[in-house]
Amino acid sequence: MFCYQCEQTMKGEGCTKIGVCGKQPEVSDLQDLTAYVLRGLALVAREARKTGHRSEAADAYFPDALFSTLTNVNFDPDDFVRLIHDIVRFRDELKGKAEAAGQALDLPEGPATFVPAPDYAGLLDQARETGLFDYPTDDPDIRSLMHTVLFGLKGVSAYMDHAQVLGKKDQEISDFYHDALAAGWDGKPMTLEDWVGMALKTGEINLKTMKLLDAANTETYGDPVPTEVPLGHKKGKAIVVSGHDLKDLHMLLEQTRDKGITVYTHGEMIPAHGYPELKKYPHLYGNYGTAWQNQQKEFAALPGAVLMTTNCLQRILPAYTGNVFTTGRVGWPGAPHIAAKPDGTKDFTPVIERALALPGFAADEEGGSAMVGFGHKTLLGVAGKVVELVKAGKIRHFFLVGGCDGAKPGRNYYTKFVEQAPRDTVILTLACGKYRFNAMQKALGDIDGIPRLLDVGQCNDTYSAIVIASALAEAFQTDVNSLPLSLIISWYEQKAAAILLTLLFLGIKNIYLGPSLPAFLTPNVLNFLVEKYNIKPIGTPEEDLKAILG
Repeated sequence: MFCYQCEQTMKGEGCTKIGVCGKQPEVSDLQDLTAYVLRGLALVAREARKTGHRSEAADAYFPDALFSTLTNVNFDPDDFVRLIHDIVRFRDELKGKAEAAGQALDLPEGPATFVPAPDYAGLLDQARETGLFDYPTDDPDIRSLMHTVLFGLKGVSAYMDHAQVLGKKDQEISDFYHDALAAGWDGKPMTLEDWVGMALKTGEINLKTMKLLDAANTETYGDPVPTEVPLGHKKGKAIVVSGHDLKDLHMLLEQTRDKGITVYTHGEMIPAHGYPELKKYPHLYGNYGTAWQNQQKEFAALPGAVLMTTNCLQRILPAYTGNVFTTGRVGWPGAPHIAAKPDGTKDFTPVIERALALPGFAADEEGGSAMVGFGHKTLLGVAGKVVELVKAGKIRHFFLVGGCDGAKPGRNYYTKFVEQAPRDTVILTLACGKYRFNAMQKALGDIDGIPRLLDVGQCNDTYSAIVIASALAEAFQTDVNSLPLSLIISWYEQKAAAILLTLLFLGIKNIYLGPSLPAFLTPNVLNFLVEKYNIKPIGTPEEDLKAILG
């Protein structure tokens, strides 16, 4: 195996024996093979669409399959065996339809002609032969950008998967999967500049995907409203829902009506409390635990059941084996999985029965609270007041301090940054990085009624942050780069890579990125990003605040 798609990769270089995330080498190799056969499907789909032949089922499978290879999603090798054979079946069916219509497809040898071994051992041998560095180029900078596009597309896939679950599709996005995954494998040469353009296009498609998901969430569950979320718990039976998938949470809430079970969110599911259609369930009470990387300790202490709807899943420990259920693309060997029916519904009876069999919380416990629900609709509603406060000198600067969290000690930078931000500054935050400092919301106070810490939502709600920044730029008749706004971004996995590409597509400069820079960027590619976009590695909070504010 070789994997360097996440920020915590071994020694900042790459995992070669076992993933820091807990991924076994067999799973890593099968994930690489999954991406390889997807390139074959992409080559066929791109050629077939020229002849008027498409497969909606295959198009929907691209994000579904790529999402499975994202960090901390699926650790079950059997799932990837099924995925690989399904992808090849889609590929051959689509090829057959085109050829039956008298259309000969121009397909080079490689992923478009790959024949998977019939058994697990043979497939694993093939996976080891088609690893991450078995690419059709000897140029390390081009390979770096090819990986950047692949990892960014994995991030796009997480958002597209959520959108598809709620019935949203987009042909331009599907076509980009074909183009991006086929590029470089079709025998047609691409320059370094071409690959830079493809990376920026990935950012553009991610923006379109996040907009699509925002519409899917808000049309289904309403626009988020400011909501105070308890961080303690109630006496009684409990189910904790982690991940990002609002539909899974909604279905579970429906199925737990009048069951005597309190439902809690965990991790990046906490913004769900701000959606009106979810708020109306009285047994959705609060948020249990903190960020995803603390789940092993927190789940071991939980006297209830857990439903993992998306990433981020850590290795399931013996202390709570049997209490954690997976669904969607999430998988762990031996963990009970709740699959969707053909109509998209799910039966969470096993989760409910497990929660009822466990003791539940013995007593009520207060744990403070956190505010969520500051999406773009809410903040644009007070944009006029915010502009007045800026013009009056009461708000000097905005910081977007957000992104993925992780376990590295250096991530306390973000806590210290928020603590030390002057009282006349406002902090927007999103994604699970907020768990580093969201307990400070009340202590940070407000500026004339505008809270200094505003939780915009999940990582995919970066779209809201972009809408807010664009609206402020319009109000001040300037561009985003000229606003009193600085982006202080923490990254961990591929969704953050997709968001970074979106920011670069939008031409946003002077981004502070940490806690370390991506290992898949070669020095030349990194120098290009620094020179064109002035991306800066984080330093110390004191140094960076001084550099930004003067």
